[in-house]
Amino acid sequence: MSSSIRIAIIGGGLAGASLIHALIKFPHLDVHIFESAAAFKEGGMAIGIARNAQAALELIGPSAAQCLKRAGAVPMRGVRFMMAYGETAGTVADEVDDVVQGKRLTSIVHRADFLQELLANIPRERMHASKKLQKVDGNSPITLHFTDGTTHECDILVGADGIHSVVRKLILGDNDPAASPQNSGAWFLMTLQSFDKAQASLGKELINAEDAREYGWAGQNAFLMHNILSDGQLVQFAIAADDKEATAESNQWQRTVCADEIKALYQDWPPHLNKAVDELLCARPEHKALYLWDHPNASTYVSGPMCITGDAAHSTTPWQGSGGGMSIEDSLILSSLLGHAKTPSEAVTALQVYDQVRRPRTQRIVESSRDTGTMLTGRKEIDPETMRTFMSRWDFIIDIDMEKHRDEAIKLMETKLRG
Repeated sequence: MSSSIRIAIIGGGLAGASLIHALIKFPHLDVHIFESAAAFKEGGMAIGIARNAQAALELIGPSAAQCLKRAGAVPMRGVRFMMAYGETAGTVADEVDDVVQGKRLTSIVHRADFLQELLANIPRERMHASKKLQKVDGNSPITLHFTDGTTHECDILVGADGIHSVVRKLILGDNDPAASPQNSGAWFLMTLQSFDKAQASLGKELINAEDAREYGWAGQNAFLMHNILSDGQLVQFAIAADDKEATAESNQWQRTVCADEIKALYQDWPPHLNKAVDELLCARPEHKALYLWDHPNASTYVSGPMCITGDAAHSTTPWQGSGGGMSIEDSLILSSLLGHAKTPSEAVTALQVYDQVRRPRTQRIVESSRDTGTMLTGRKEIDPETMRTFMSRWDFIIDIDMEKHRDEAIKLMETKLRG
């Protein structure tokens, strides 16, 4: 008979929500999730859930896979990278197509809707809002202290507390250079528009619910992206550019971008894109844009009975659309290993295996995304020939066999427990 293993998840975003959704089915795991905000909710942009992450959801269980559909996710028929400058402006540089590949590609979903579905059937007594972690005591068990004066005892602590993770600092130490994120130097501005308005601005060829595709446009010193979500009711329209004055040491998280600056960035782009930028973004005199940050490589994701997952472990820039997918992959592997553990000490072994199998892959994705961003924002010059094979940069991300990845993790855990 398995003894109960008490697990506390800090952070109620996508990483924490997908993990508790995956863990709740194990009767010997007593799982609770703690969110510092007053409610469990997500903001921000829509995200892509590519076939690797969709496979992970299916392996977590049918309910997890159904969450994506119920959240209004729109499957993309294809993804196209387009040139927006030079002699090849307006042409397709590289693309993938679900029919040609014979495989699904990615689905676009709003974070808030997806989070709501993942948490919909979690017992309310397992969810605790307005709980900001202040410190931890002990090792076996761990006592969590929250800023409201309350405490909670657990055997395993999982930090899913995002890019500003408290648990990451507990694991690595405040003075570790990898404990804090770094500014990539690029900024990003997103707007959600009604389908009809976006289609009127961009045209029916680019915005087509019957042939939904994600488009990325690479220009000189700027990037533009658009895709369809919310059962075809909304279009995400986003721009990004490199800030030559921003450095990795910069502590700025936002910057003001005025309409004139946006117009100047896109003035030499193809006319229909210039028009769309003007209509969808420049009616307002200024916007608040977000700088894109990521994490330097950590030496470990675990320390004894503590681990980090999702953005707390490997916060990434969005250039390869893999932040949410990595969180879901983490949740599959971590839940499979913890579900396999019969005692708190076996659960600690599960964390060691999780670090061993997940850290190399996730850190490679963070590095690849960082490098991709330098190309898409013009920091690193790319020629049309390079762009013709650009989509191959995603192959190692989306073509992983998630069932094999999970089974190898469980086999490694069994070997460690026997050893």
